[in-house]
This record gives sequence, C-alpha cells and structure tokens, in this order.
Amino acid sequence: MFHALQLEVVDNVATVVVDVAKDTHLTVQTPGATVAIAAVEAIAFGHKIALQPIKTGEIVTKYGRPIGRATRDIPRGGYVGVHNIEGMRGRGDIVTAQGGAQ
Repeated sequence: MFHALQLEVVDNVATVVVDVAKDTHLTVQTPGATVAIAAVEAIAFGHKIALQPIKTGEIVTKYGRPIGRATRDIPRGGYVGVHNIEGMRGRGDIVTAQGGAQ
C-alpha cells in the first residue's frame, strides 16, 4: 500500500492519500518506483508533501506542470500549501522567460 502519489517524474511534490501525522514514514508511489519518505509535519488527506528540499523562489511542480513558487524553504517531507507557495498564473507582475506575462 502507498501513502502518497507522485503523478509525473518531474514533480517535486506528491499528494498524500491518507491523513499523515508528523514523523510518519510514508511509501510514495512514483511513475517508476516506490520510494520512502518521512513527513516532518502533519499533512491532511489530499494535500502535498515535498519529495525533495524546495528553496525559496523555486518552482513547485505537480501534474508535470508548475503550480507555484515557494515563498520559503520547504524541507523534504514538509507540507506544501498556500502557506508556503504562491500562485504564478494570471499575475501581471511576473514575466516569463519568453517575455510575456503569465
């Protein structure tokens, strides 16, 4: 049985499919294998866990697509949510590498 699901190989987060208590050792089903990770804080069903350390300003990827940018450092096994990522879509203050607004 797995506790979290990584949808795409490039994703740096997985979705937990059970409520997770702090210090729980999880099994994460990835597209290519099953990996182990320890939750460093409680994470509710349906929320995201960081599969690797994510630094402030780095892009958070889920579904193989960017879903936001980290507003603070997130440790491996940390809860990823609106408290530590910001959305980037539809913001006129962010310009893409191609020169257009997102």
